[in-house]
Order: sequence, then C-alpha cells, then structure tokens
Amino acid sequence: MIKFQLSKYWELIVGRLESLLNFQTVVTELTGLALANASLLDESTAAAEAMAMAYATAKTKRHTFLIEKNVFPQTAAVIRGRAEGLGITVHEVDLASPFSIGAHKTDLIGLFIQYPAKTGQINKYVEISQKVHDLGGQLICAADLLALTILEPPSTFNADIVVGSAQRFGVPMGFGGPHAAFFACSEANKRKLPGRLVGVSKDRLDHRALRLSLQTREQHIRREKATSNICTSQALLANMSAFYAIYHGPEVESR
Repeated sequence: MIKFQLSKYWELIVGRLESLLNFQTVVTELTGLALANASLLDESTAAAEAMAMAYATAKTKRHTFLIEKNVFPQTAAVIRGRAEGLGITVHEVDLASPFSIGAHKTDLIGLFIQYPAKTGQINKYVEISQKVHDLGGQLICAADLLALTILEPPSTFNADIVVGSAQRFGVPMGFGGPHAAFFACSEANKRKLPGRLVGVSKDRLDHRALRLSLQTREQHIRREKATSNICTSQALLANMSAFYAIYHGPEVESR
C-alpha cells in the first residue's frame, strides 16, 4: 500500500515538472528568447529582477536605469523601490524625444518598455533597441503573453529580457490576482536567471529525466552573495497557463 502511494506521488511530481517545462517552452516560443524560468510571483517583481539582472551583468559600473513613460505605474513603483537599495537612479523618459536616451551615454544600465503600452499602443522599438545597445545597456520589455500570440515577438527588436504576467493566458482575472509571472532572457544572461528552471536530463539508467537544473546560486545559504534572493514561483497558475496552451494547440484557428 505504501509503495503504491509513493509511486502515485512520484507520478504527480514528474507531471508537475513536465507541465512547468511546457510553460517555459510556451514563453520562449512567444517571446522568441532562448530561455525562460518556471514562473515568478508577479509582473512588477519580475520587472525589478530584470533591472537587477541588467545591473549585475553590466561590464562596467553603471547607475542609471530608464523607464518609458507608458509603463504600468505599479511596475514602475516596484522598480524604483528595488533601485533605491541597489544605488540605481531611475529616470522616466519619453521615447518621442530624440535626446531621451543619448543623455546617459556612459552610465546606462538599460531601458524598460511596455509592449503593448499602458495606452494600448503598439510601438516599433527597433531603432530604440539599437540606441540602447550602442550605449552598452540592455532592453527590457514587459509584454502580454496572450497579445504575443498575434504580435511580433520581442526578439524581433532584440529585447534582452522579457517579463510579464500570464494572468490573461488561461487564468481568470480574479480581481487582480493571483497570477503567474514569466521571465525570459537571452543566452548571454542565463547564468543570472532568477527563480527556478526545469531542465531535461538523464537518470542513471539513461532514461529521460526532469529536474530543477538551475536554482539561484547561494540563495539558500549566503543570501547576501546570491545572484537573486527571489525564490517564489506561481507553479499552480503557471501549470494552468501551460494546459491552456496545450488545450488550444499551436495553430490559430481561422474564424
């Protein structure tokens, strides 16, 4: 009886890992980026983690981070709170101004944009992305997963990090939450990825096996030395989004 219960429990664990792997796959395919984690708490904290990642990966000491004026206010507020502890100065910019980015030539960590913007506007960021990269910064994009099923992925304008909420992707609105956040990044940023990553490996019998292949270094022991101190995910809601994608399939039905 005990053996039977343990086998069922093991099947449940493997099934959850398989579903989270599906969630990661959906995020990478919709954003066009190389890597995605197994969810974070919400969009705002994911945005703050993205800023911290850009700060940590900068080749030289930089202290200026830009937020486009059409970013959601709650996201901007959490970014400013996190920036204060890191000694980062946050500026809100209007990308319509030709001098909004160039004024920070030697100190730019990155630029945070919303896609689509809080006004619903869908902008083209190819030229903006090039300016940011020329100045040594990273382009961070907050995107909507459901919108990305019909919009061009952020990879088309070379976004380095893409974050957002999966609330509208198979999860009811629920008066503001809870919902799973997603976090995707380029290959160059993979060692600084916050949260958890489900990976595919092999067991001792050479069978396919799933495991948590990357967890934030030092987060369990020396927290002040950690790549990131965030260890919260929304596994249940990420699984709901994954099964929502599976239910609808990879093809968009013509109406």
